[in-house]
Amino acid sequence: MKLKQLEGYLGEVAGFKDPKVQLEQYPTTAHLAARVLYTAETTYGDIEGRAVVDLGCGCGMLSVAAAMMGASSVVGVDVDSDALEIAQDNIDEFEVGEVVELIQANLCHASAGNASLALDQPLVSRMTAKFDTAILNPPFGTKPGNKGIDTLFLQAACAMATGAVYSLHKTSTREFLIKKAESWGFRCEVLAELKFDVPMMYKFHRKKSVDIEVDLLRLEPNNK
Repeated sequence: MKLKQLEGYLGEVAGFKDPKVQLEQYPTTAHLAARVLYTAETTYGDIEGRAVVDLGCGCGMLSVAAAMMGASSVVGVDVDSDALEIAQDNIDEFEVGEVVELIQANLCHASAGNASLALDQPLVSRMTAKFDTAILNPPFGTKPGNKGIDTLFLQAACAMATGAVYSLHKTSTREFLIKKAESWGFRCEVLAELKFDVPMMYKFHRKKSVDIEVDLLRLEPNNK
């Protein structure tokens, strides 16, 4: 499938009806999703015939894109039941239900007596090394109580995938995440510098849209 064709199809994926600011629910655009999955497959062969996990799948944009690019199976994980309901509608609309499965789960939670977030280790352990490839557009961690959530999502993805991890992160966090990846035994490459278009979605937004500079990162275990 050609890039423009994929982007055109993904333009029909329904987004959030009532986005939740605390969950930092900003839609992954068809433009971004198409480029992430197209690059992952045509440059690296990481999608077709592979088991893929999509962490923080939201309304299923990346999951649907992975299915359309030939993934053998896709598991989308999200904490929000409303988003998952829309994701299921999108899966049904694109007729990829035999490929895509959705799971409601909370990857991160505040530790008892500690305000900082931590991974749900039992959940991560159950899903460790169960997938070939991980794809994610995690929360940036800019809202109160969400500090470090982007790093935790990335860490979970690295545990779950035996191969490559593709993730979108604010460019300002690049050096920090590269060092983190090294500490986990992964090498990290910046595949592209992109613009993440954040539309006016919440009451505190003052502009019609804001472009945030993001990196498309590709992580791979050092032993690969």
